Amino acid sequence: MPLHTADALVLRTYKLGEADRIVVFLTADRGKKRGVAEHARRARSRFRGALEPLTHVRVAYFEKERRELVGLNYAEPVTSPLVAASPEALGYSHYFAELIDEWAAEADPDERLFRLGTATLEALVAGVPVEPLARYFECWLLKLQGVYPTDLSLSADAAAFVGGVRRVAPLGVEALGATARALRELEHVHRMLIRSHLDREPRSIRVIHELRRTPAP
Repeated sequence: MPLHTADALVLRTYKLGEADRIVVFLTADRGKKRGVAEHARRARSRFRGALEPLTHVRVAYFEKERRELVGLNYAEPVTSPLVAASPEALGYSHYFAELIDEWAAEADPDERLFRLGTATLEALVAGVPVEPLARYFECWLLKLQGVYPTDLSLSADAAAFVGGVRRVAPLGVEALGATARALRELEHVHRMLIRSHLDREPRSIRVIHELRRTPAP
């Protein structure tokens, strides 16, 4: 059983048996993988703090011949959304992870998608406002997958934001100066494109809506 080490983004987890977890993660060099993290749900698990969606981790895993699931040996956090400054930012980390999971192909490397995820995480942790960051992420995700129409009818402000995403990294998205109105317009447009591609609304949208309705302390 060969041992692989890689940088990875945790996309989601779900329970397996009484103490384990299935972990879906995206690597830069080998694409999306699914693995078993044994005893991950125990209080003293070696995976503690490393399996939150969108966490950038350094992983080691064994691939077993003719088995779909790999065996996770360890996952060491590099950057965690848990240090984000607000509950809204943490909610958006689940949204970003869900969309990457939906678009990433099994065992098919996509370094650009991996870089988009890690750069978005860094911006989120740095305190970049979530609304322009989310529109930036959606725009790039749709463009990378070839499903962003070139003939969209957008306002001048919204079109300027879309044209500007190629010039800045996620950390610099505020420099594009998008108005609240333009961001709402793009949210509506992107949501329709995402829903059309997935044939459903992303599950994490509900969490974001609930956070928006919650008054600030």
